[in-house]
Amino acid sequence: MEPAYVYLGCRPWHADAFTAIQRDLPGRWCFMSTRNELTLDALRTLKPRYVFFAHWSWIVPAEIVGEFECINFHMTDLPFGRGGSPLQNLILRGYDRTKLTAHRMTAELDAGPIYAQRDLSLDGTAEAVYLRATQLTHEIIGWIVAHEPEPHAQAGDIVEFARRRPGESEIGEKLDDLDQLYDFIRMLDADDYPHAFIEHGPLRYEFRRAARYDGRVEANVVITRAGGAS
Repeated sequence: MEPAYVYLGCRPWHADAFTAIQRDLPGRWCFMSTRNELTLDALRTLKPRYVFFAHWSWIVPAEIVGEFECINFHMTDLPFGRGGSPLQNLILRGYDRTKLTAHRMTAELDAGPIYAQRDLSLDGTAEAVYLRATQLTHEIIGWIVAHEPEPHAQAGDIVEFARRRPGESEIGEKLDDLDQLYDFIRMLDADDYPHAFIEHGPLRYEFRRAARYDGRVEANVVITRAGGAS
């Protein structure tokens, strides 16, 4: 019997990515996109060789990580950038490139040994970067399935990132540089976080699709009543 694999992704584009995985790679593949699907019983029934987490928004139960070879894809050059909101934290620090790291999941967040790393550009909107990372994830998964490499321990200084809170999407008075403003808008231009916003009186202005020009930034703006989702 062919080996089984599980692919987990919680963003709309992961369904299409999974279709490509099934088409391009050998084995029996199962797709999960919600936390209710990921159970110990389901995995024990499937008996997967690997469980790939392309993008996952929930804590994975310790018993699953302990029993199965779970591989997470993290958007930093680990051990630099362990923790939440890697894309946003990198852009805020001025990075325009990073590494997409495939590492084994352990009880300690983002601390497991590394299977592979690939260069990843941070150009464009957050959604564009996520789509680029999804394609790169596909390539790394293919390599892991073909070669079944042994992961190596992380090396270097540990730098931890804090997950961003919804209120941190507000454009504050200290953000007075056009390049920084452009980066701030684009790094939030996806479904993960509230878009960059300003609240003035009863109204909320959310900014998307920013473009940088000489002496100005242009962006689409959506205006709603303040006090909604944030």
